[in-house]
Amino acid sequence: MKNNIIKELKLRNLIIQISNKNEIKKYIKNKNISIYCGFDATNNSLHIGHLIPLLTLKRFQNYGYKIIILIGEFTSLIGDPSFQNKKRKYYNIKKILKFSKKIKKQIKKIIPNNIIIKKNNKWFKNMKINFFLKNLCNNFNINNMLNKEAIKKRNKINKKGINFKELSYPILQSYDFLHLFNTENTKIQIGGSDQWGNIISGINLINKINKKKSFGITLPLITKKNGKKYSKSENNIIWLNKKKTTPYEFYQFWLNIEDNKVLNYIKQFTFLKYKKINYIKKNKNIYELKKILAKEITKIVHGKKYIKKIKFVTKFYFKKNKKITFNKLKKIFKFEIPKIILKKKIKKLKKILILLKITKTKSESNRLIYQSSIKINNIIIKNINYKINKKDRYFNKFTILKKGKKKFFLIKWI
Repeated sequence: MKNNIIKELKLRNLIIQISNKNEIKKYIKNKNISIYCGFDATNNSLHIGHLIPLLTLKRFQNYGYKIIILIGEFTSLIGDPSFQNKKRKYYNIKKILKFSKKIKKQIKKIIPNNIIIKKNNKWFKNMKINFFLKNLCNNFNINNMLNKEAIKKRNKINKKGINFKELSYPILQSYDFLHLFNTENTKIQIGGSDQWGNIISGINLINKINKKKSFGITLPLITKKNGKKYSKSENNIIWLNKKKTTPYEFYQFWLNIEDNKVLNYIKQFTFLKYKKINYIKKNKNIYELKKILAKEITKIVHGKKYIKKIKFVTKFYFKKNKKITFNKLKKIFKFEIPKIILKKKIKKLKKILILLKITKTKSESNRLIYQSSIKINNIIIKNINYKINKKDRYFNKFTILKKGKKKFFLIKWI
């Protein structure tokens, strides 16, 4: 795989689509070109769905290429309509700029060195309307845009159809590619497989205006058990921000993925050499593979320092016949785990479930309790009117609440 990034991406099952397959091989030999990927600032954190593009950029960087990350501050005001099945939440520019700063910090933590971060608000905020209409819109055919799979699917889902503001998104993203092509010698854009249409639009715009070639590579989407991709608008997202998803929860997510995805995820989400991957494939069982995956990806996102803490908490929660001491509970509560401090006068279990954000309503709390899904200090609670009392508090200070088989919450009482 020496000096052949395309071959490595293929071996790691990271390429879904690639434009001009034969010609890109010639261009890729030139290490002076740059590769970019864009991320919209529509939340104060990225999530696991953004990891494959980020880690793929890092792979390009490891091969000596210049990499560029574009934060779509301006395009975040509009929103990508591609495959959207829910009403989008819009933010003003002030909020988006705050999101952008936090996302930039996250990206620099994952790719700390030699990275160029651009923000498209810089070139769009002063763009004149006549330039937009004459130089950009004039190069796009409305019928072709409406016939793209992503837009057709959106139109089927949304009875009101798509408005021109949303339809302008691929035009603006195409200009991003053109701008970076002209200013940074950016020849390749990468993105999730749902971005193929937007990437091709950029390639076509560069060809029409500059009469030059550029390329696109799309990457696999990480999907939930129901087959849906991870999206900022969905519930139960695994965020990269440790305040939104603790490093412990992040680690546990990778431990609990479907067995048939583990080996592929090790290829896609880690930087383990291919020889080592083949070795562990032959010599490790599925749970050991999951632990390797969880450890490697947690180190990349949150840092090595969390691994020892996470292992301590995991062993404590899941070990049978464990000895529970005050010092152990005190130590665990200091870690980034799902936890809460409550006053002892708060006793109703259904209210506590809401405070822990396990449920949103009392009726939802009732349903969970009725289904025997809640345990207090490893004892199933079936009474929907249950109240926490002194016997439920270890050392009159801590309570371990468990939802289902694997989700733990630690309560500290004051």
